[in-house]
Amino acid sequence: MELDSEADAIPASPAEMLAHRAARARAKVGLSLRALAEKVGYPHTYLSRVERGEQLPSVALAEALDDFYGTDGLITELLTVAVAAEGPVYGRKVLEEEKRAARIQTFNSSVVPGLLQVEPYTSALFVESMPGKDAEKVALQVASRMHRRAVLESPAPPLYWAIMDEAALRRPVGNSAIMAEQVRHILDVVQHNSTVRVQVLPFSRGVHPLLGGSLSLLTLRNGLTFAYVESFATGTSVDTPADVLELTTLLDIARSKALDSKESVVLLRRYLEEYENDIDS
Repeated sequence: MELDSEADAIPASPAEMLAHRAARARAKVGLSLRALAEKVGYPHTYLSRVERGEQLPSVALAEALDDFYGTDGLITELLTVAVAAEGPVYGRKVLEEEKRAARIQTFNSSVVPGLLQVEPYTSALFVESMPGKDAEKVALQVASRMHRRAVLESPAPPLYWAIMDEAALRRPVGNSAIMAEQVRHILDVVQHNSTVRVQVLPFSRGVHPLLGGSLSLLTLRNGLTFAYVESFATGTSVDTPADVLELTTLLDIARSKALDSKESVVLLRRYLEEYENDIDS
């Protein structure tokens, strides 16, 4: 009944509409948050944040709510729209094409590549790197990043080839527990997902042409390739053949300096051990 006073209110954004629909669906079936939590297997505090619009649900939770309420995919669709609406304009092309790519090659010089990030790492990264942003904005950005990870688990995932500078492992984001979880996740993905390859470019290999930024090359299923270059709060999509060729060459040079897959796993395990030791000390 507490929702009746808001019946005539029009949600101002897809995220608000999702929260509104989720709350009304629960009211319709007459369940408390705790009772719903028992039904769908998620913490009632998480469900409460979703209904208040403080956090977007994960894809798995959205699907679970649609299934439980019988809403025919509505909440999942609203999640997709909300995530797309919150992404920066300059990055929307890559977000759309990422879902249809046959191959994604990416290089990151200072952080773990986005599709390999775990939620605590992403949250700590955005909190520390988005000064002045309110908690809701940060939560939406985190949800967007987590939503993107689904591309690696799709029925026909792209070949994902990630190269990261050792700085992404050495510079802690959050605390040692978060870094341990993050490195552990990368190792798990590499070992259990045959479409994912990760290489680390160590400090010992010296400078390379992609210092200070990130580059993604997306090859679509029709063979066309475009590049996406990102630095700080800006990004640029590049599809001119000559420019794509130049950026591909830079990525190839960086890859030639990186450790191979097996050597990279050894280095990742070394960092995992260091972070786990920090937790225990």
